[in-house]
Amino acid sequence: MAGSATAAAGLPARQIAAVAAGNAIELYDFVTYAFFAVQIGRSFFPSDEPAVSLLASLATFGAGFLTRPLGAWVIGRMGDRRGRKPAMLLSFVLIGVAVIGLPLVPPYASIGVAAPVLVVLLRLLQGFALGGEVGPSTAFLMEAAPLHRRGLYIAMQAMSADFAVLVAGLVGMALAHLLTPAQLDAWGWRVALGLGAVIVPFALVMRRTLAETHVPQLQPAAAAGHGAHPLRLALLGLAMLAAATTANYVLEYMTTYASTTLGLPERIALGATAMVGLCGLCCDPLSGWLSDRFGRKPVMLAPWIVLLVAILPAFWWLQHAPGGPVLYAVTGILTVASTLCTGTMLVSVTESLPARIRSGGFALMYALAISVFGGATQFMLAWLIRVTGNPLAPAWYMTGAALLGLFAIVQVPETPPVKVGPRPA
Repeated sequence: MAGSATAAAGLPARQIAAVAAGNAIELYDFVTYAFFAVQIGRSFFPSDEPAVSLLASLATFGAGFLTRPLGAWVIGRMGDRRGRKPAMLLSFVLIGVAVIGLPLVPPYASIGVAAPVLVVLLRLLQGFALGGEVGPSTAFLMEAAPLHRRGLYIAMQAMSADFAVLVAGLVGMALAHLLTPAQLDAWGWRVALGLGAVIVPFALVMRRTLAETHVPQLQPAAAAGHGAHPLRLALLGLAMLAAATTANYVLEYMTTYASTTLGLPERIALGATAMVGLCGLCCDPLSGWLSDRFGRKPVMLAPWIVLLVAILPAFWWLQHAPGGPVLYAVTGILTVASTLCTGTMLVSVTESLPARIRSGGFALMYALAISVFGGATQFMLAWLIRVTGNPLAPAWYMTGAALLGLFAIVQVPETPPVKVGPRPA
């Protein structure tokens, strides 16, 4: 089968980067949008009430999630029927159009209502492309990996995304220090988003050199889930991905939360995003390596329980002692616990699916989790804080998601790692 030699030898670093580039650009663009949501809101959704402008901006942020299931259905299934490579090329071209287009849209003051309409259309296109991106690329990494390194290889996908989050945070901090608030409103956020578009042509060229790992007509019709019922397995996988997505977007909301709810300066608040990226960058490969060595479930359970216990005390501490050191400590603690688990969740769900539906099945589960939970999270957090007046609302929201994730982790069957035999003396 095509790609078997690749799997035996392992995937070159350059090709891992090409596969993971779509996920990296997704997180860079989405995180940059999230922590410049205030400035983007004022640019495209001007209002006399700042909270209304912010909610409109976050609703547009969430609009990008509405078309993810459609993209997962169309492009994800294309990855199963025609191969991983053509699906990844199509999704990346569409991602490039959306990522390049958004920072070029004129403000509301220049073109009126056409500005928010264009922004929403670009978010919908990007959501469609990203919905179809994750399935083929994750399936490709698993199929190209040595059998005993599947966890580590799939973790590279998450690692690239957290590297993008780190870069986004550093770019945001630099711009906040170098520019005035008026300059950030006028064009600073456009610079931040535009930097993500620079990588698009280079990553597209690299993707064209990838080998194919999936030849549809040669795939056996194997059952999924190591004997587990496919529907039950899909629901458990969806619950795990929903919990992981919610936790992730709560953490990425920390910059907006610190700025709008706690009243911290933007130059301090933006450091929370950099902390999320830095912790993820370190913990993603560790999570994959540990899951290859000790199994998927132990590496999911232990840190997730720590996360569940830590959420409310961490937010309480931040509310009563707002400031840079506490913000970064809280963000770091919660991100480490979350990331050590969520990287392995991706491995567990992907391994449980047979090759013939791996791309489309994983894409659809991921897209539904992202659309229903991820897309709504930041809007819901802002709305809950405004309605209840309780700054601990994000903690309760995140705790609910963590409980759902814990239930699913306990119920999901183990997909044991492949051990390497002893080396000859």
